[in-house]
Amino acid sequence: MHERSSAGDLAEQLRRELDRYSPGGKLPSSRALVERFKVSPVTVSRALAVLAAEGLVVTRPGSGAFRAQHRVPAAPTGDTSWQEVALSADGAADLVPRSVDASGVLVSLAAPPPGVIEFNGGYLHPSLQPERAMAAALSRAGRRPGAWGRPPMEGLAELREWFARSIGGPVTAAGVLVTAGGQSALTTALRALAPPGAPVLVESPTYPGMLAIARAAGLRPVPVPVDADGVRPALLADAFRATGARVFVCQPLFQNPTGAVLAPERRGEVLRIAREAGAFVVEDDFVRRLVHEDAGPLPRPLAADDPDGVVVHVCSLTKATSPSFRVSALAAHGPVLERLRAIQVVDTFFVSRPLQEATLELVGSPAWPRHLRAVSAALRARRDAMTAALRLRLPRLALPHIPSGGYHLWLRLPEGTAETALTAAALRAGVAVTPGRPYFAAEPTAGHLRVSFAAVAGAGEIAEGVRRLRTACDDLPA
Repeated sequence: MHERSSAGDLAEQLRRELDRYSPGGKLPSSRALVERFKVSPVTVSRALAVLAAEGLVVTRPGSGAFRAQHRVPAAPTGDTSWQEVALSADGAADLVPRSVDASGVLVSLAAPPPGVIEFNGGYLHPSLQPERAMAAALSRAGRRPGAWGRPPMEGLAELREWFARSIGGPVTAAGVLVTAGGQSALTTALRALAPPGAPVLVESPTYPGMLAIARAAGLRPVPVPVDADGVRPALLADAFRATGARVFVCQPLFQNPTGAVLAPERRGEVLRIAREAGAFVVEDDFVRRLVHEDAGPLPRPLAADDPDGVVVHVCSLTKATSPSFRVSALAAHGPVLERLRAIQVVDTFFVSRPLQEATLELVGSPAWPRHLRAVSAALRARRDAMTAALRLRLPRLALPHIPSGGYHLWLRLPEGTAETALTAAALRAGVAVTPGRPYFAAEPTAGHLRVSFAAVAGAGEIAEGVRRLRTACDDLPA
């Protein structure tokens, strides 16, 4: 009892003296306190423990005791319920709700729980990413003269020239803006081309992230059906006439999610229809660098066959590299370019110069074509492995089209199968898949699943994932 009482007294004495020391300052050693206060080492230890429990002192074994840094008291939580009124008070007058639904995007961005096979991923598995080449490029870029300075607002001239050559046709470096990823470029394009409340024509089905962009900008997505040869020109013309839309967003190459490639005879038709409607075509050329080994020659971007400035072209390096390698291009021709540039500058100023310099180092290195060839072969092997596994274990899931590019397959569910129930059952079975509903701007004609073969470790994981998906299907009520 005497020892505990002495410890309390010593703690009180030290508490009164703490103001002598600055925050982080060291207190006298235990030996010095023993000698000064004529107490035992145990008493000193207990007194310091009391102060440490109060947050006044920090003890570090082997170093001693230190006055704790000042702690800022936590601010009261407050009442944010007023925001519900502020965010929706005038919502009744909005043509399109201002709330943003990111659920369709998060499905492909969120990492699944441990042990769950990732059939819902939208990026290359780490084993397919050019990590060494990117690290080397970033290292070299950091040593370039002026690498950490402010870049031109439109992007580095050499990088803009590289993108222009990649697109081809009438596109020049002067018509290219370097942007921070395809999502950012699409956002800029839609804001530049259509006012809030306006209709925007979209493929049906289409990428949920694009639908989210449109709705967040206050636009009204109007679906135009896609078949095995891409968007249907007659229906596109009908949609322009019915809505008065001035923008059509499409993915002519390995469309997400169907994998369709716009047929040669439809390419000119799409541009002609848009031109006659006085409308722009936003071309999202998102996976040109994820072509499969057996694809054969690819069609040129629509922008390469467009001298009249109908096409606003978006392309990105992210899908072929890493989710964090967010460098893309926005290309246009004519007065619209100035509006695109202005919006980008206001929103983001510019893309980090070291990242632009690293991009030049990467695409100019011998490692870049080697990486693209390796990914091309790997994606073909994975596509074939997934296709074979699905046909063997799940023949009742229709696979109408096997793409020769991209990273996923689009499955049609048997009539009466509930997407949400199957998606939940699959997750319980240990495989994450993407439901089809978020890909439709209006009611879908049937239930679908999108399954990715790029975000998994290899053929073995693909086979196991399909087996788990089969278990999920078998567990659904008949």
